[in-house]
Order: sequence, then structure tokens, then C-alpha cells
Amino acid sequence: MGLTAAACVLLPTAPASAAPADLVIDYECSGTGPSSIAKYAPVRLRTRLTFATDLVVGGALDLKWSLAYKDASRFTSPGYYAGGSVMNIMGNVQIAGAWQNILQPTGATTIAQGLQYDKELPLPAGISDPGLLNKPGVIKIEPKDIVVDFAPPNGEANVNDGNDIDNPRGHVITYGPGWTPFDDRPRSENHIHNDYHETSSQYAWAELKFVGTGVQYVGPRDHEGGPVEIELDGGVRGSVDPSKNAIGDPVNEVHNGGHTLWELNGLPYGEHKIKITNASTRKAWLDAFRVITNKDAVPTDFHRATCKIVSGPVSIDVTVKDRPGPSPTDTPTTGQPSPSVTPSKSPTSTPTTTPPGQNNNNGNNNHHDDRTVADRLVTVHGNVATTTPTATPKPSSGPTATNYVAAQVKKTPFGGVPSGEAPVALQQPYALLAGGSVLLLGSAAGGVVMRRRRAAHAGNRR
Repeated sequence: MGLTAAACVLLPTAPASAAPADLVIDYECSGTGPSSIAKYAPVRLRTRLTFATDLVVGGALDLKWSLAYKDASRFTSPGYYAGGSVMNIMGNVQIAGAWQNILQPTGATTIAQGLQYDKELPLPAGISDPGLLNKPGVIKIEPKDIVVDFAPPNGEANVNDGNDIDNPRGHVITYGPGWTPFDDRPRSENHIHNDYHETSSQYAWAELKFVGTGVQYVGPRDHEGGPVEIELDGGVRGSVDPSKNAIGDPVNEVHNGGHTLWELNGLPYGEHKIKITNASTRKAWLDAFRVITNKDAVPTDFHRATCKIVSGPVSIDVTVKDRPGPSPTDTPTTGQPSPSVTPSKSPTSTPTTTPPGQNNNNGNNNHHDDRTVADRLVTVHGNVATTTPTATPKPSSGPTATNYVAAQVKKTPFGGVPSGEAPVALQQPYALLAGGSVLLLGSAAGGVVMRRRRAAHAGNRR
């Protein structure tokens, strides 16, 4: 019964619902990092910023910002990367007026597939950031710049000497004169994409610009090969001979592809250039360069793009209302006790129950109960529940008087419980005994009378 009974609770008076703000804002993005994803600037975005306008102190200003490319311009990959790159976007919203703040909605999207140089980068579907409203007043909400960062993953990415499908927009390995491509090689030769380039011209060269922290030169081992010189960023870093194994012994292999012939790691993250040159008239091969990235070495803003508003200044004024007061809502109550105030006990004072907004401390009624309706209401989905606040009495301003109270009994009877109370005196059942005796005698007398009447009746019949 108590579970199904309705309760009379204090409910906050909600303001009339207002239409949410919906701002369409256009941006143009340009590169601000050393190797920006806005290489082909400007990159144009169309964004939509929405938020509720019926705001109350203690609530949240929840900004939701959707983003999309406005035209054919795109952010593009600054290099070759394994799967797992992340696009991070952070907006900036200036709050002015009754209180000052900058909200920074953020969002991110992870790119599962590997990336090649200049490949289009996707945007997060949206960004958001709730801000707590701590006092009433009129505030001005004004969107500002958007910052876009690209975070590459740890890993390796092969840059093959194939066609535009392998390396779009012409960002392939650059070959000098004297190289011959060989495609559709048997898979048993283990070449990346089943192709490679070959030369027997001395001083024939090939190079690649890349962004990363390391690089590997990949090609076949073959007994017909000769020495190859390797440069990095304009300086000679070493040489390798594909006709010899790792310990310098000649090999008897033919087109045994897929070997890492040379590598270098630990470069500062950024753009580098590797160049190989055939140092003799013997054969040299190039299957691919493998770019290595250590994400811990990547500065946060290295690939940054900054977007600025081009659709004109945009702002909106919103009124944040004070927390509304309580309005009682009476509903029938069946078998449910009403909320009560349970005072806490103190050893030196006797508390009394004081209604909110009043105080009986020495007749002073200036005390104000600052608790709001939220302090007395608990909302449970599907049910109405109330909490019972506990009033904490305030100690009197004068000295504390100690009252000594004597025990009700001076001595506990033998065998009794030392409770401080006298045992209940045992009452004798005299009245009960007397009543039973009367009832018994009455029954006996009635039986005698009945027997005499029967005997008399029988005599008369005779």
C-alpha cells in the first residue's frame, strides 16, 4: 500500500521551453604548423552550432557543433602512415557578460586504414562541451577560431614504386634516368605489390621525400647486384651491396625480394629526403621505401590548421535565469506518511524542529535557510521519491547548563535488569476469581431448579 501511494512533493517550476539556438557558421582554414594538413589552403568548412536557450543557474550550457567540408577543398595526409591516425578538432566559444569564460568543444575521429601522401582526411561528425552555469544574468555567446590537429600513429608504411593507385597525385618515388620498371612479378619473389625497378647504369638515382622518424630501403637480394650509395637530407649516410648478406658473405640468390637492405631510425619528426645512387655498372634494384613513425616524437601542432570565421561576426545573447523556487503539487496520499524533519541529537542541547526560514534562537528570526528545492528533491526515473532533510540545531549563545536527573529507583531489585526503571508491580486477580465463583454458583442453582420443575411436572401427570 505504501509503495503505490502518491506523495506530495516540492517540484521546481520549469520555465517555458524556448527554441534552441542554431547558428550556421562558415570557416576558412590555413596551415599554421610546419607540415600542415591544410597544404592546399584554404580549406572551407561549414559548421552548425546549437545549444539550448532556456538556461537556469545550476544547469549546463551544452554546445554541440557539427562540421563538414563546404566544397571540394580538403585536409590531406602530410605523409605515409599505418592505420590509426587521429584527427583532433577543438573549437573556441567566448562567453562574455554576466560571467567570463572560454568553452572549448572537442572531438576526434580515428582513421582505421593506412594513409598515403595527400590522401583526403575525414572530419569528426561533431564536437561538444558542456559548461556549468553558476550565476544568473545575460551572457553573450560568440564562436571563435577552430583548431584542427593531425596525430599520426606508431607504425610503418610502404611507399611503393607503383602506379597512381599505389601513390596518388604523382607523389611517388622520383626516379632519375636509367631505371626500368618490372611489374606483375611472381608472388614467390616476395616483392611489394609484385613489382620493382632495376638499373645497371652507374650514378642512376632515385629519391623520396617523406615525413617520419625513420626510413628503410627495401629491395631484393641477388648475386648480380652491386654497391648502392645512400644519402639522407643531402648527406651520405652509408652504402649497401644487395649481392651480400648481413655479414658480408656473397649470396647465390636471384630476385629474392622483400629484404630491408638499409634503415635509419631516431630522426627528428618532420620532412626528410632519402636518395639512393647506383655506385657501379652492376645491377641495382628498388622495391620500396618504408617510412617509420614514432608518435611520441611528434609535436602536437606539427600538422596544425587554424580556421577563422568568414561568414561575418556571429554572436547571440542568452539570459541565464536564477534557480526557480518551489511550487507545491498536492496529490492524494494513501497510507504514506508525509515528509518530516528529524533533528539530530546533541548531548548538551535539546533541539527543536524549526520550519525553513525561521529560527527560535533567543527570539531572533533573522536566520535564512539557504537550501534550495534541489536540496529537498530527488528525481528517480519512473517514480517520485522524497528525501527527509535533517535539521542540525544551533547551540545557544549562553553557557551550557548541565541538568542532573536522579534515577527512578535508587536500587535495582535482585535479579532485575539495571535499566533505571522500577519493575511493574504484580497485580492479584481477585476480581477474576470472584466473577468465576458467581458464574459457577449460578450454574449449579439453575440445574437444581430445572430438576425440581421436571419432577413436579411428572407428578402432576400421574
